[in-house]
Amino acid sequence: MSDRSEWSLSAPRKLTFDAPVTALHVRVVGGTVNVVGTDTGPASLHLSEIEGPPLAVSLHNGVLSIAYEDLPWQGFLKLLDRKGWQRTAHITLTVPTETRAEVGTVHAVAVVSGLSGRTEVRGISGDSTLVGLTGEVRADTVSGSVEAQSLGGRLRFNSVSGELTVIDGTSPAVKADSISGNMVLDIAPTATPADLHLNTVSGGIAIRLPDPANVAVDAQTTSGQLSNAFDDLTVDGSPWGGPWGAWACPGGTGGKITGTL
Repeated sequence: MSDRSEWSLSAPRKLTFDAPVTALHVRVVGGTVNVVGTDTGPASLHLSEIEGPPLAVSLHNGVLSIAYEDLPWQGFLKLLDRKGWQRTAHITLTVPTETRAEVGTVHAVAVVSGLSGRTEVRGISGDSTLVGLTGEVRADTVSGSVEAQSLGGRLRFNSVSGELTVIDGTSPAVKADSISGNMVLDIAPTATPADLHLNTVSGGIAIRLPDPANVAVDAQTTSGQLSNAFDDLTVDGSPWGGPWGAWACPGGTGGKITGTL
């Protein structure tokens, strides 16, 4: 029979978990969520500020959950930011590096760093920052922006109007789709080939590539213009000048850039 521990947090508090933590589930409305992976010490939670109903915390079979009971993970992006959700919580979580993490926010800011397990982030209007993650990453957002820095695993991004910014990108594969959100990718030199598949309806796409790049590119926009500074990439669309390696901007006729460098 497994052990289960539960807490109800309605005031600032610190918790240290003696039992092992292998997975993390977080669902909050407003405030901040900071998740840090570490190779030393037990998992811990620091709730520095809270307004509104209490947070339910549980640890069961290695799964650490911090959430409101009326904020489900399934169908999360279909939720509306209702006026009745006047809630704020500022949380810092320290967990083992290999922890698998699911973080969902309505309009809270999320920062996740130092994990090697699979990470999934869902947000409605809150911004997310992902740093030094080496496992597979999935980020879904309605209007919040996502900044990813020094990721080592595959990145999957979906957005309505939220923007994606990749800094020092070393992911072996990036697949990103948006309706009107812009995408800016700064790809770092790497010995491992990378695949970039980017698609947007009216958003802009900017890609900065090293020389040599070792990258396969498939980027397209429905209504944006395209230009290209690399001879090995094929452009299907109207030319537009710019300083980037490849650039698509809103307001044009659409097009596609493909090829391998």
